[in-house]
Order: sequence, then structure tokens, then C-alpha cells
Amino acid sequence: MTDNSATFDIAGYGHYPVNHQPLSIETGPDSLRLTWDDGHESEFHYLWLRDNCPCPGCVSTLTREQMFEICDVPLSIRPLEAQLDGGYLHIQWDHDGHVSRFHPGWLRSHCYSEQARAARQWQPEIWDKATIETSLPTYDYTAMMQDDTVLLSWLRQLRDTGISLLQNTDTTPGTLQQVAARISFIRETNFGTLFDVRAKPDANSAAYTNLRLPLHTDLPTRELQPGLQFLHCLNNDATGGESILVDGFRIAQHMREQYPDDFEALSSLPMDFYNKDRHSDYRFRGPALVLDGQGTVIEVRFANFLRGPLDVPADQVVRHYRAYRTFISLTREPRFQFEYRLVPGDLLVFDNRRVLHARQAFDLQQGHRHLQGCYVDRDELLSRIRVLERTL
Repeated sequence: MTDNSATFDIAGYGHYPVNHQPLSIETGPDSLRLTWDDGHESEFHYLWLRDNCPCPGCVSTLTREQMFEICDVPLSIRPLEAQLDGGYLHIQWDHDGHVSRFHPGWLRSHCYSEQARAARQWQPEIWDKATIETSLPTYDYTAMMQDDTVLLSWLRQLRDTGISLLQNTDTTPGTLQQVAARISFIRETNFGTLFDVRAKPDANSAAYTNLRLPLHTDLPTRELQPGLQFLHCLNNDATGGESILVDGFRIAQHMREQYPDDFEALSSLPMDFYNKDRHSDYRFRGPALVLDGQGTVIEVRFANFLRGPLDVPADQVVRHYRAYRTFISLTREPRFQFEYRLVPGDLLVFDNRRVLHARQAFDLQQGHRHLQGCYVDRDELLSRIRVLERTL
């Protein structure tokens, strides 16, 4: 029986291969234990199983959204009967006689033992100058645009490494919209949908001058920083203007290992970021290093030129500045910096909530420099990967 059978064994659109079969059930007061053919054991609590029943009475067959609410059964719910049939787990519940049927591949994929949860934990591929110079994920524009297998590989590399280079990209202005559409829609900001990175007299950002740009993430002034940043080189025969990129996750890892108090300070003490011009005023307050519930760094928020005055308790001011200086000093070390000169047809894409980028000053007396950029949120990247994985 397939995952998309009429009995709706799966409450969604995913495919769950059956690589292992459950062999036996042991029931307890609050949960049951499955032993699998490879010796692995999974504990599933009765409340969890009832909450995840995939039947058409609990999950809409039209939207695949859950209709069942756990408050409609008692906390003491348990099986009247639990058995295995062809690898499927069948349960008849004592509350109202409801019957649930669970696909073995789905159960194994959602096992929440410590071993299984650790195996599912996403691990970024962090890098420094030496590693990225020899392993920069590089793809051909035409192949990515025409082949979904190449597209999926490119997106996975962006997810894991946080950076990638598309080469031989059509240099017609606006091509970037077609590239971004291979993922999803573009995130519009006060800088527009597509923004032209070139020097102009009425600049409202240092990016629109020929000045050196220090390492930063874009728009830390927003509650949600943009996820992916695209920089498409249309023309670059000016002197200078090399791009510099640093993996913020690598800097955070080094700080955690070598400067633990500085790491703790930057991940707990808030900073204020301002982005003000004649027509808008964006501000956000939060730590430079954002951690998830497990203490893993999931976001870097950093732009020296967009900082507002520090507003922390008096006894934390010097501590914060010390930690902030440590972070900046590390990003300046050549061992962490990847420098690359964009040529026409290059399209550099990176995770703006991880990778800091900078630009050397450039001279326009004997040439031109014109990039087009845009943003696509990280959620769109991950969604596109999941949808492609269903069929490829």
C-alpha cells in the first residue's frame, strides 16, 4: 500500500519509505513501545498517537489540516487494543472506540527517542577561507533553470553551506526575477523588489556609493531579516569592489570555544539597530547571535553602521563592548574571510541571516560596476526543497 492510498495513512503529502518494520508492541500505563527489526526501540505516548491519528475524521482530506483537538479526549486515554498488521500499527481507543492506523515509515520518521531526534537535527556545514576556497558550491545557470534535479542540489547546498555561486547567468537586467522564481516569490523591502547596487548621487545606503562596506548582514533593523540574498553581476570593470564573505556560524563557533563569556554576552544582551532615511524609520532590538531552544546558533544579526546607542544595564556595558570587539576582530582575520571578485554572469547567493558580506571600495574613473539584488525568505527555500523531494 502506498503513502497516498485512499485510507489516508499519511496526514500530508510526504513520502515515508519503509526501511524497517516494527516486530513487537509492549504497552504501558501512558505509552507503548515498538521494537523494530534493526533493534531500535520507539516509545510513543498514547496522547501523542491519538493527536496524530491520520484518519479522514481527524485530518481534512481536502486540505490535509488537522481537525481533531486533543482537548476532546481525556488525558487518561489508552488503547482498548493495539496490534501490528503488515507493519502498520492499529489502535482502538477506549474513549469512544475510535480506530487509528499508523504507517510504519511515518512512525519511524517521527520517533522521538533521543537517538532519533539527534539524527534528525540539521547540522550546517560551517566554513572558513581555506575550506570555502576549495569547495564553494558552484552551479551553471542554464542547468539550474532547466533541470529540477540540479535545482534541488543547488537549494540543498544553500541550506547547508549558506552560500553558492551561479555562473554564466544571463546578464539581461531583470533576469534575477526568473532565478528567484525557481524558488518562490521575492521579498519586497523599502529598497524595492529588485535593487540596483551601483553608485548614485542620492544614495540612502552606503551600498549605493563606491565606498568600502564593512562586514554586515542586511536589514538587521527588521524583525525578520531577509533570508537569502542574491547579488547578480551585470557589469564590473571598475577597479576594486571585491566581495568579502564570512561565515557567521564559524565565528560564533570559535567564540563559543575560545571566548565563552563573550559568546554568552552577544547571545543574550540586546542591541538596537536603526535604518532611517527621509521616508522610513525601521528599528529592531535583539541580540547579535540568536539561539534556538537547544542553544544552537540559528541567526547572526550584525551591521556596525546600523547600530543605535547601546541600552543595557550599566554593569553589562563594558562586557558587551568587549564581546562586540571580539566578534569584529575575528571577522577581520584573513583565515575567516573569503574574497571573490564578481564577473558579469556571476550570481552569488548566500544566507543573509548567517553569512556576513562586505565590499572593497571601487574606482569608477575607468569602468562601471552594476549589480542587481533581491531577497527570498529562508522559509521559501525550505518549502521548495521539501516539495521537490516529494517527486525527485
